[in-house]
Amino acid sequence: MLDSNCFAICNELFEGWAFTRVCQFAAEVGYGAVELAPFTVADDIRDLSLADRSRLRMDADRAGVSIVGLHWLLVKPAGMRLISTDAAEREFASRYLADLARLCGDLGGKVIILGSPKQRQRPPGVSYDQAVQWLRSTLEPAAAAATSQGVTLCLEPLPAEDTNFLNTLQEVAAIVRAIDHPAIRLILDVKSMGAENRPVPELVRTYGGLAAHFHANDTNRRGPGDGDTDYTPIFTALSEIGYKGAISVEVFDYTPDPETIARRSLTYMKQIIGSG
Repeated sequence: MLDSNCFAICNELFEGWAFTRVCQFAAEVGYGAVELAPFTVADDIRDLSLADRSRLRMDADRAGVSIVGLHWLLVKPAGMRLISTDAAEREFASRYLADLARLCGDLGGKVIILGSPKQRQRPPGVSYDQAVQWLRSTLEPAAAAATSQGVTLCLEPLPAEDTNFLNTLQEVAAIVRAIDHPAIRLILDVKSMGAENRPVPELVRTYGGLAAHFHANDTNRRGPGDGDTDYTPIFTALSEIGYKGAISVEVFDYTPDPETIARRSLTYMKQIIGSG
């Protein structure tokens, strides 16, 4: 059975809000955690001092929520690519991912979510196998840093409309299994799963054993409960596989406003758990 205290919400939804205010509002609504997009607090997270990191963590603690982890990892600074014919771009991304893993640990987080569609786009002429090889070598330092911090790096499949590399859970699961590292897992994202040719609950049952995080949204890019996606069979599947991680609301359409989205999403998900 899913725990009603497992719900988190991503902070970039609250555009222009100070992180303190986001945490306070999330706690007021009933979320147990906030998921942080690093670019919302720093253009370059290497510029965040230990005092800055402690302040962010205390903002969450004082509000009564935790920081579950990080996502939208490679938006800033410029010059990073996971898949690139330029070795310097790959090296920069690799080192920055390790820095992000350390930041996540400093904030008390448990997961970093690697989507980054533009930074993993496969350049013309680069084979799929070559892209996989580069990705694996790029992830090695991040895996080591994640292990030292008790953090898990989650690879995220993204639809073909977003990127031309790693579009399905099957592809991501194959890489996770090949790497075979305890700090490298995958994430289940409802919007992305909805783009595959199998029912979402079936995908959850098939790949959920490799998942360390879950993003709740609708295939229409809005919040759970604000579209046609039925979460009852999805949450049933999560319960069946014994999923114990966070369920974090991540939306891409901020209509009508962040407050309404946050409240409506949580109410919908808690109703499903309560009726299960």
